[in-house]
Amino acid sequence: MNSLAQALLGAAVFSASMGIAVHAGDLQAGGEIAGQCAACHGNAGISTADNFPNLAGQKEGYIKAQLKAFKSGTRKNDLMNAIAANLTDADIENLATYFASLPGDEAGAVANNETGLDGSLLKLPEDYETTFTRYHRKDYDDRKQVRFFSGNDIALAGVADGGPFEPGAYFLVEVFDAKKDADGNLLKDAEGRLIAGERKLYTAMEKRTGWGDGVPDIYRNDNWRYSVFEADGSNKVGVNEAPCMACHKPLTEDDYAFTVDWVEGFQFSKTIGYSHKLLE
Repeated sequence: MNSLAQALLGAAVFSASMGIAVHAGDLQAGGEIAGQCAACHGNAGISTADNFPNLAGQKEGYIKAQLKAFKSGTRKNDLMNAIAANLTDADIENLATYFASLPGDEAGAVANNETGLDGSLLKLPEDYETTFTRYHRKDYDDRKQVRFFSGNDIALAGVADGGPFEPGAYFLVEVFDAKKDADGNLLKDAEGRLIAGERKLYTAMEKRTGWGDGVPDIYRNDNWRYSVFEADGSNKVGVNEAPCMACHKPLTEDDYAFTVDWVEGFQFSKTIGYSHKLLE
């Protein structure tokens, strides 16, 4: 054994005997990668919402094991499976070391999302009812919702051309509460479909040149950005775009759009113009 190896081994033995933690990863490298996780897990490992775990002070081995499980798919979570797929083994080691080194906080602590991924970049088009085409509707009995999916002409043209989508492409989902009777049972029309009641909210994705600049590569969707709007069309407060991006991240072949197959099944022609008649 050479002198350097002997010195390193001696240091490790001394640290262990003194109760000093010996980390497997690179602390500085882990901190640099962790900056890409801040939208969900916070700048200091304290998460930005109750449905994201705090990682500050978590055991290093546990973090490493969970990230490896997400990467391999043995632990299922659409959001984390997509993110972990972009991590190397070294990244996982370094992240585990970094988060384990941070001071924890009391259970339930929540931090602010300071990344700018707050859904405020998009605006609801005032003329969407006359300029967008509804190409699909879907009933969600379990959620008691009816959803209508629409896109502007640039979005539909992108599907017809086989993508990728040009800047200005905009997909919109209108979410309605389904009507219920006095006993809370879902009402259905003569065709067995749910009946749309009051508008609940909108969700949207739009692509603009440069909109992906500054978005961490770990979940960047080219230049697509996302938002949620209240029923009155205002931007919903507290939106976090990072989970949206992570869920869309695997859809590289369809330029990150989930509903391309539904658009392709909708009858429209570029030569005669799109029908903006809204589906009921």
